[in-house]
Amino acid sequence: MSLAVVVLTYNEALHIGRALDSIRGIATEVFVIDSGSTDATVDIAETRGATVLIHPFVTQAQQFQWALDNAPIQAEWVMRLDADEVVEPDLAGEIRRELPRLPTDVVGINLDRKHIFMNRWVRHGGRYPLRMLRIWRRGFGRIEQRWMDEHIVVWGGRTVTFTGGFADHNLNDLTYFTEKHNKYATREAIDVLNRRLGLFQLDHALTREGTSRQAALKRWSKERIYNRIPFTVSSTLYFLWRYVFQLGFLDGRSGLVYHFLQGWWYRFLVGAKLMELEAAIANLNDREEILAELAKRTGYSLEQLASLERT
Repeated sequence: MSLAVVVLTYNEALHIGRALDSIRGIATEVFVIDSGSTDATVDIAETRGATVLIHPFVTQAQQFQWALDNAPIQAEWVMRLDADEVVEPDLAGEIRRELPRLPTDVVGINLDRKHIFMNRWVRHGGRYPLRMLRIWRRGFGRIEQRWMDEHIVVWGGRTVTFTGGFADHNLNDLTYFTEKHNKYATREAIDVLNRRLGLFQLDHALTREGTSRQAALKRWSKERIYNRIPFTVSSTLYFLWRYVFQLGFLDGRSGLVYHFLQGWWYRFLVGAKLMELEAAIANLNDREEILAELAKRTGYSLEQLASLERT
């Protein structure tokens, strides 16, 4: 078995050691792509034997694709791992045991990710399992070029699912959580606005055949149904769907905090930011003027806003 693990980092000293320790027994190559950390991230990664490459950050998707194109990956299989994720021992054993046995027509492996919030597993509200494609044969996969919600897509064969423990467990506090989701909301608002106006190229690579069916269905539902409903209504309905009908209330008080912030506040914030951006460019007709106004309002440069066209 040969497996290369790729991790993107920026000031992840709190998490990177734990992430790399969790793959110690399965990764034959580890590449950490850092975008200028000012903490001990790089030192921790190098101490644990990772190859660290430095590259300036534009979007998560572009950073990861740069890694696939430029890191000296030799392994047969490649894995995407976030710095705050953990491969639990049972999944590590499943990968070590099953990966060498897979027939050649299997080109991708889905993992069932669980979310840990305020040190508790969010089991309900449609949050488990979050099935996503994270391991693929080298040369048979790439990452979508999108501002938000990018997925690995594969071709040339079929996918299977490993069911061992795979956890997203960020150790930062609620201030970090809300600040991160505020930034996510800006990027998602740009993404929705782009789909409406066609300002720059949009990657439509996600299909049920090329990634997990769950991810493809969620993307279709969001773009074809959810985003066409007024956000004042859709965010509330989405929260009620998760918290009541998908039993999110069973996750306790910390679950209420999570489902409210991630399932209502965040979705409402995306809609509000989209409304603000649409009002700001309502009287503009020239594409360059629109992009310049968006850059001024969001903090993303004109070069960044147009960069996906050249990817």
